[in-house]
Amino acid sequence: MGSLVKEFEEKYWSLDKVVVGVDEAGRGPMAGPCVVCGVILPKYYVNDDINDSKALSLKKRNELRHLIEEVAVWYSYKIVDVETIDRDNIYKATQDAMQDIVNSAPADVALTDAMPLPSSLIEYESIVKGDARSQSIAAASILAKTLRDELMIELDAVYPEYGFAKHKGYGTKAHKEAILKYGRTKAHRKSFKFKDEEQISLDI
Repeated sequence: MGSLVKEFEEKYWSLDKVVVGVDEAGRGPMAGPCVVCGVILPKYYVNDDINDSKALSLKKRNELRHLIEEVAVWYSYKIVDVETIDRDNIYKATQDAMQDIVNSAPADVALTDAMPLPSSLIEYESIVKGDARSQSIAAASILAKTLRDELMIELDAVYPEYGFAKHKGYGTKAHKEAILKYGRTKAHRKSFKFKDEEQISLDI
């Protein structure tokens, strides 16, 4: 068996349980949505190429996205918009989306990347560094990351001066400079601020 199924999936598969892995992309950026994804891979399916999305090249992530979507028994996306993030805070908004996905999944147990799910209707494990320890979570991280990148490229076409296609909404020096120069857009999270922008209107 591959290394990313030995610790968690193999244990549940041996009990004939269906496992859904859940992860997100976009909790940290200053702009754009957060994308949450859940993936159920076939029992005893192993692919050693599936790993934490952050450890993979863009080309490899895109290749694996298509493969995962083909082989998965089930997968689901939930896009958490900026308004929800600002209203609920990013942690709760992400947690709620994860719980919605888990509670709709045809699974017996959920594996999450360090996220407790107090309203889960099924058994779950919250795993620290789960995207590097569980194949199911890693698969979800790949789908979430690739979809979110696509959404940020679409936002780049709407707001080309901000460089969303390059930094994907994270707080890079160039992104902060663009906010100071042009102000914020509707794609920016009002709840994510940085020190030098107190004078900037949040409602452009």
